Parts: sequence; C-alpha cells; structure tokens
Amino acid sequence: MRLAIEIQREEKSTQEPIESRTTSELAETSARENRSVPAENGATQGAQHLALAARATNDAVRDWDVRGRVLFWPQGLESLLGYKGSAATQTIGFWQQQIHPDDRAGTAAKIRDALNGNAEHWTGEYRFRHADGSFLDLLERALILRDKHGKAVRFIGSLMDITARKHLQEQLVRSQKMDAFGQLAGGVAHDFNNFLTTILGYSDLVLSEIGARGSIASHISEIRKAAGRASALTGQLLAFSRRQPLEPRVVDVNLLIANLERSLLRLLGDNVSVVCHLHPGKEGPHIQVDPSQLTQILLNLAVNARDAMHSGGRLTLETSCVTLSPETEISLCGEPLSPGDYVLISVGDNGSGMTDDVKAHLFEPFFTTKQGSGNGLGLATSYGIVRQSGGNISIESEVNKGTTAKIYLPRVAPPPAPTYKKPGRLPSGTETILVLEDDIGVRHISVRVLRGLGYAVIEAANGDDAQQLFAQSGERKIDLLLTDMVMPKMSGRHFADWLRKTSPKTKVVFVSGYLEESLHPRDRLDEGTFFLAKPFDPEQLARKIREALDSKAITR
Repeated sequence: MRLAIEIQREEKSTQEPIESRTTSELAETSARENRSVPAENGATQGAQHLALAARATNDAVRDWDVRGRVLFWPQGLESLLGYKGSAATQTIGFWQQQIHPDDRAGTAAKIRDALNGNAEHWTGEYRFRHADGSFLDLLERALILRDKHGKAVRFIGSLMDITARKHLQEQLVRSQKMDAFGQLAGGVAHDFNNFLTTILGYSDLVLSEIGARGSIASHISEIRKAAGRASALTGQLLAFSRRQPLEPRVVDVNLLIANLERSLLRLLGDNVSVVCHLHPGKEGPHIQVDPSQLTQILLNLAVNARDAMHSGGRLTLETSCVTLSPETEISLCGEPLSPGDYVLISVGDNGSGMTDDVKAHLFEPFFTTKQGSGNGLGLATSYGIVRQSGGNISIESEVNKGTTAKIYLPRVAPPPAPTYKKPGRLPSGTETILVLEDDIGVRHISVRVLRGLGYAVIEAANGDDAQQLFAQSGERKIDLLLTDMVMPKMSGRHFADWLRKTSPKTKVVFVSGYLEESLHPRDRLDEGTFFLAKPFDPEQLARKIREALDSKAITR
C-alpha cells in the first residue's frame, strides 16, 4: 500500500520557491544569521553539532521532500536499519514498503492528517523491516516545515529503536496478567476447599451412621473419592498461584497422566490428537516427585509439541519401566544416570523437529526459538526439577520427523493402600469450643462433628457476633477458638488477637484454604497456635482440636 500523501502542484506563475535544503544547509543559514560568529565557522559548527547529536542518539534521521517525494537519510540508514544507501532508498516508496503491513495504513493516515493540518510536529510508532528481514519497533518524532501558505514541504523525522522497550512492556503485561490469574486461581481454590470440606465431612458422617458396607456405603465412598480428586485439583491451582509449598510424594504416573489427558485436549486444540500408551499392570509405576512440578513439566512439553505441529498432528504420551545397567548408553543431558530401576515418561510429536544446533542449546536458560513469546525458562526449569528428583531428560529429534522427550525418574514402591477409619474412633472431649466461620457449610459440619465428639460448641458467622457471644458467656470459659483466617469485616487473626487480651489461656486453631507456609506475613502463626488446612475431614478436625487442647499453655 502506498502512502496516500499527494499535494497538488500550484501553477508556476503563482508557486513560491520550495524549501528543500538539507539539515546541514539549515544549520549553515542559522549560523549566518548569528552576526557574532563568522558565517563559515558558524555553518561548520552547526553541521558538526547536528551530526554529533545524531550519532549520540544512535537514531536514524530521514529528511523527506514532501512535494518531490525524495527521501534523504542523513543518519542511521545502515547503522540502525541495515540498508546501504542507493537510488532505491532515496524514494518515499522505500520507506513505505518496509513498514509492517499491519501498521502501514494507520501510519499513513496519521501522517496525512498531520500534513494536511497545521501541525508542526508528528509522533508515532510503527514496525519497520530491517535489512535482515526482522522487524524493529520504531518511535518517530518529526518536524514539519511549511511554506508561507502553510503547506507542508518537508518532513524531518528522527527514528528511535524501541524494540527492547516494547518487549519489556509486553513481558510486564504478561507477567501482570499471569499474576492476576494466579490470584484468581488461588481465590477459587480457597472457596472450592470450603465446598470440599462440607462434602468430606458429611460423607464421613453418613458412613459412620450406616456402616462401611452395603450399596449406599459404596456410593458414598465414591463421592468421597471424587472429593479427594477435586482436592488434588485445588492443590494444583494453589501451586500455580504460588500459594502452596511444593513437596515430593509418591505418585502413580499412569493415574497422573490419565487425569491430565482431558486438560491436554483443551490446551492443544481440535487439530491435535492425544494418544496414551500407559504401562500395563494392576498397579501403575510409582515415582517420588512433586505432582504439581511433574504436571507443569508435561504441560510445558505438550505446549512445545503443539507449537511444532503448525498444521495439527498427534501427541503421544507413554510410560514404561526400564532397568539401567552400567553398560546402558542413553543420550542424556548433564550427568549420566546411576544403574537401577526407572520409570520412563515419553512425550512425542510428529511436528517440525529441531536442528542439531537448537538441540545443543535446548536446556540453556533464556534460550528460545519462539520469537516474541516465551522466556526460554520452561525446559531449563524442567531439567532442574527432574535432576533434583534424581532423574534426567533426553531429547530425540530430527527436522521434519518430530521430537520425543524422554524423562527418566527413579522407580519406587507404591504406598500402602489407605484405610478408612470410622469417626467413632476419633478422640473426644468435653471442653468449650468457639467456632468462628463465615461459610455456612463448613461451620455446620464442624459444629456437628465437634458436638458429636462431646464438646460444648458456640458458633458465630463473623467477628462481631463472636464478640457478643463471648460477652454473653459471662463466667463461661472458652477453651479453644476454631476460626477461619479470611473473613469479611474482621479476620480470624484480628479476632484471635482481641480474644487473647481477655482470655489469654484460650487455645487457637486457625483454618484456611491456603497452607500454613503460604500465609501472608501478617497472618503467620504465633507460637502456641495451630493450623488446619482445608479441605479437612472429621478425623483431621478431631485430632487437630485434641492436639491443641492437650498442648501446654504458652507464657506470654
């Protein structure tokens, strides 16, 4: 698209002389008008000052004769933009053609409006093609010279490379979006844990009343298992929002990948299919790793595979058990693996593949082949996590033949099967407990469980109500406060501080949808207080209450 800036020529009999002098000529004229400096010396100094100023800024300068459509480059054509001066670079068409197609029309319209108006300056941003084919983000500040009739005759612009600044701004925006999404995910997980606490609590109550056998008990057990899986999902959300400390535990790899498959389908899109070949056997292979970290590694590899399959393709996930001997040769990154039993997780695609040069730098921090997106930390972080877990990674790839990432992690024995314990075996007591919880479901199940264990329970939905109930209790002693950390009006932390002033011997158990280690610094627990993470079941609640009540008082 050509820049639509055409100024009709006037009749020769009425046309005024056109200013078409160069920047150095303007400087010479200005110097001559200064009577205190000789004309020749002034012109030389002026030209030198302008040249030095241009060199100091490292900008490009374009001087455009608007009527003649001639373009002159006093500075930066080669040093900034990479082009050597030629007849082609001296036409306005050269500048027009190098502007990014998406920016061309908008930039043309803005400059046209400035020239047709009475503006003396113009400022704009656009992308400009460098001689090597890449695009630079340029900020242009221009001076518009006009004849005595006010018509634009020259357009002198300074072009500054702001590519690095734009990338930093984009990274900041992405970072802010991810931080906001992380806060949202953490908040959703916190609220969801309230629902799960209610589900787990009432499931256990029903099982205790009807016994652990029969079809109804089987149905309730399935509900409880589903709540447990949902609890694992909220743990992933909390890990994503960086509100949960990451800790390794024994994980069934087949189960983790099976639960991840549906999320992968949504992430990869309709044109990428997912095929899973999981290690056969009654019990899946087990490894000791942080499940959130492993999930993040697999998601990162899946996204890389999707980006390599531009027109769609197939992502293959496989698990197997291998035994490495001293003679086994595997092309691994970093230190070789010790002989032993390992679980092999393979993530393969049939995409564009990688060159040997790319593979050589694949796990280096900040190395990325994704221009304009990605920070180059995904694979480097994945490598660090796998190495810390006692494993290693190998990458097999050929151009146009796809890529396969193989993760080796030490195989461990599966954990013992969990056993269900009836609530009747839970520790009980007769002390007085104040339950402060704004979520009605969590409050009701907590009160019901504690009263069923023999405790005298006072319940309140907010801090104001709790203060009134405490004042009405008179001489009645409050042995323990069970309170949520985050509540409207008055937080559990503030109410506990208020209560300690009146009843310093009252024990405190804080409850939160976040883990203790991830609490805000102002909410960190003092010595002598206890913490219970949501979602919790009746057994966890009963044991934590008894632990707090049986603890020794702390002298304050």
